Amino acid sequence: MIKLFATDIDGTLLNDKRYLSDRTIASLEKLDMPKILISARMPQAMVYLQEALSIVKSPMICYNGALVLHEEEVLYELSIPFNEIKALSEIAQENGLHVSLYRKEEWFVPSMDKWSEREIHNTRVQPTVQDVSVTLDYLEKTQDKGGAHKIMFMGDRDAIDSAFAKAEQEIGPSVRLYRSKSTYIEITPSGTSKEVALRKLLDFRFSDIGMENVVAFGDNYNDEDMLGAVGYGVAVENARDVVKKAAKYSTVHHAEDGVALWLEQNA
Repeated sequence: MIKLFATDIDGTLLNDKRYLSDRTIASLEKLDMPKILISARMPQAMVYLQEALSIVKSPMICYNGALVLHEEEVLYELSIPFNEIKALSEIAQENGLHVSLYRKEEWFVPSMDKWSEREIHNTRVQPTVQDVSVTLDYLEKTQDKGGAHKIMFMGDRDAIDSAFAKAEQEIGPSVRLYRSKSTYIEITPSGTSKEVALRKLLDFRFSDIGMENVVAFGDNYNDEDMLGAVGYGVAVENARDVVKKAAKYSTVHHAEDGVALWLEQNA
């Protein structure tokens, strides 16, 4: 029996215009159960979607599971220590890459370049624009607030390949490196997992609900563990092959309202 709904956002819940379709909103409004958004996004990039779904007081899982929030309360978090932040920033700069640094509601970019503009368009969040050295100085002085929840490299594919190889060799087990696109590297703390974060959330806020009672939707590599662990793991048609193999169920493409269709037929 399904008692909780959880879903990835980009490539899964949103349509080809990167927003919620009327059909998706209507399908979720009919669900009488907790509804949780789980994403690589930062908190502010999820709030406007919560508002559209009328779930603003619901918990959210951000940064691929590195931060679990319930309104203003941090339920669970992992962060990248300052020394690793500095080393990774140096690798990005050596390879001529854009480097975005994220900590809770903070997002720092080195310039308002095409990569910053693309992320602003996708997430509807405005970053703090300043040189990387200024950001590193600030993060070092405010280490009492914790480390980074996510670092993102963006740039030319060859440069991304080079940076990934070097980061993997030099930083390795200290972080989780993830190629979300050929031109993107998303870096989160070691141990970051949507599955782990979801389990933590159930323990803290929904102790009467087991993973077997959760329906979860996803499309990319960072959704694989979550879809394999829940009772009702659903992969959209555009999902990676390994994600489809991990899921017990499937639905149509995210641009065709795959989440809404599955809920209409099964929930």
